[in-house]
Amino acid sequence: MSHNDLDNNLAEQYRTPGHRQSVQVLTCCVIGFICFLGAYMRIPVLPLLASSIGAGTAQIGLINAAFMLSAGILAVPSGLLSDRIGIRPVLITGLALMSCASLIIPFCDTPLLLGGIYLFFGMGLSAFTPTMMSSVARVVPRSHVGRAYSWYTTAVYLAMTFGPATGGWFGKALGIREVFFVSGGLIVAALIAVLLFLPAPEQHHHDEHVDEPASGILSNRRLLAALVGTLGGCFGFGMFISFLPLHARALGLNVGQIGIIFAAQALVNVLLRIPFGHLSDRVDRGLMSGIGLVLCAHAVGAVGLAHGMVTLLICACVLGAGMGIGFTALSALVVVVMPPRQRGLGLGLYNSCIYLGMMLSSATMGMIIKAADFATGFFSAGAVTFILAVLFSYLYRDTMLSLKTQDQQAPNTTGKDRG
Repeated sequence: MSHNDLDNNLAEQYRTPGHRQSVQVLTCCVIGFICFLGAYMRIPVLPLLASSIGAGTAQIGLINAAFMLSAGILAVPSGLLSDRIGIRPVLITGLALMSCASLIIPFCDTPLLLGGIYLFFGMGLSAFTPTMMSSVARVVPRSHVGRAYSWYTTAVYLAMTFGPATGGWFGKALGIREVFFVSGGLIVAALIAVLLFLPAPEQHHHDEHVDEPASGILSNRRLLAALVGTLGGCFGFGMFISFLPLHARALGLNVGQIGIIFAAQALVNVLLRIPFGHLSDRVDRGLMSGIGLVLCAHAVGAVGLAHGMVTLLICACVLGAGMGIGFTALSALVVVVMPPRQRGLGLGLYNSCIYLGMMLSSATMGMIIKAADFATGFFSAGAVTFILAVLFSYLYRDTMLSLKTQDQQAPNTTGKDRG
């Protein structure tokens, strides 16, 4: 064998792991996109279906609230279960629940039955979301988690963006009930992709030793900081998605203009995730998260002061930038501060904070708006987000100082992956 052949073989050996990681991350992105596209197709048509079988406005709200509650609360036990029995069984179970629920929903003839089936959909989503994020984290080294999540979350947010429009198009072309058959079919396709293409657990090689103690969650203050930041950011985002349409309508904007505002927020959010995901692997993730959360707080607080299309668009773009910067770093931070065997639990807590933050915002800010006005409501939500951003920064910095002190006292210990 010539020297050139030997060099080529060695180069191929070094290229193969990186190539394999890229393919596996891409596989996770495709599965996530298909699943969330199918899941979010139901958003514009579910209220119409519920109304057609006799559900009133309050009942429709309860059906959606029950779904969000189950998706949020059950994310923690689902993540914990994936740590105990493995990723694939939990993923398969979650996708099976979602696909079955979607295929059964068209046959519901009472609001109570629809709400019950929708709970199973939430259970399935709670099993899929944190477990799929764990799968992404396991196929890359910890030093590449940020960029891997940036690609995955970009795929998911694209699905969330196009899902409602796709559902509306199919509803118009085929009928409201038929949308759920299409949704169920897409989720079945995601299930098949998991069975055929997702690497088995023994094929993952990146759960290397971590110098974090596998002790109680409450002792992991960097995780608590990340969860506080997630809760704060989603509190502000929940205010935006829940009450911006009402505020914009009161300002005289039409439905098309409101849609453009939401599209601007989603577009900026998606476009920034990949570049800032790569950046989060090179800089302090705590600093990135804090900057993103502060942008979110200011954007939400300013929405109440906006008086027209242009100013609302600016606020939406700043909010999208804050989420693209902050949440890309926060999700990666949750992974690097958790021992590998507790990663599913950490991501389950992360996803629970997402739903809990949005639920708390919807439940509380409506009362403030009713008692005062939209400006007061948005300012209050922005203030809550800012306070939690400050608390996040305090918890994170205080922990980093403690870790630095420990490293100075024990110079033989490693300090890598400090977030």
